[in-house]
Amino acid sequence: MTTFLNLTLNGLATGAVYAALALSLVIIYQATRLVNFAQPALALVAVYIAYTVSQMTGSYWIGFVAGLLSGLVAGALVERVVIRPIAKSSELNAIIVTLGLLLIVQGGVGMIWGNRQHGFPYAFDYVGRFSPADVFAVASVAVTALLLFGLYQFTPLGLRMRAAAFRPEAARLSGVKVGLMLTAGWAIASLIGALAGMLAGPPFISPNAFDGVFVYGITAAVIGGLDNPFGAVLGGVLIGLGMSYVSGYAGPELATLAALAIVVLVLSVRPDGILSRPAARKV
Repeated sequence: MTTFLNLTLNGLATGAVYAALALSLVIIYQATRLVNFAQPALALVAVYIAYTVSQMTGSYWIGFVAGLLSGLVAGALVERVVIRPIAKSSELNAIIVTLGLLLIVQGGVGMIWGNRQHGFPYAFDYVGRFSPADVFAVASVAVTALLLFGLYQFTPLGLRMRAAAFRPEAARLSGVKVGLMLTAGWAIASLIGALAGMLAGPPFISPNAFDGVFVYGITAAVIGGLDNPFGAVLGGVLIGLGMSYVSGYAGPELATLAALAIVVLVLSVRPDGILSRPAARKV
């Protein structure tokens, strides 16, 4: 029983990281129908900025705030400068550009900070199966999801963002600045992605540190439903728990296979994701 409890707590902590990255992917997909393969690159830059600021100031929390703010700004700039001109011509072109941006940013990070690993601390002590660092990871993602729910449901900005994402033409006729709402969505998504990077980075960061995390993050988004933020959170938790149980009982070498099995099982029953609404088709 103790082993099961420890694996469950460990899976929740790991799943929270996947859920945060999946959440950032879903926000952008809702607004643009674009899977942002550059998301780990934006998170990578945010974490390296947090690392640099922490080294300069001697404070983890000043670096943490700097990383989140840099993620916010980077997301807005990428949408305005890179994605918007290309997305007007073709969604496929935009997807290819995000892949290229991922490679460019990873290369740039390696040139600026070097390709060797840098030590990056946890927010709190990492001791035992469910340490204060794990509690912080789960709590921060839970609070982020609740704040996002409050933004979408109870604020004028959230209403405009949802209108711009789901009914852009009607939103324009109602006076909503759709372009500005899309930029806001990218900025918020990149801020959440930066949080995911801050949680996934310790104890070491490198230019390719988030490749594996991104794979599991997009897997979580697909499982939960690419058009449902809370499905992304649920998908992240399922992936984290499934991999933790398999790793603990059958061996860590089977953890990746467990994630694949979860995807196949869920999508066999719910092809659009657990919490996604199937699109109506005219017959």
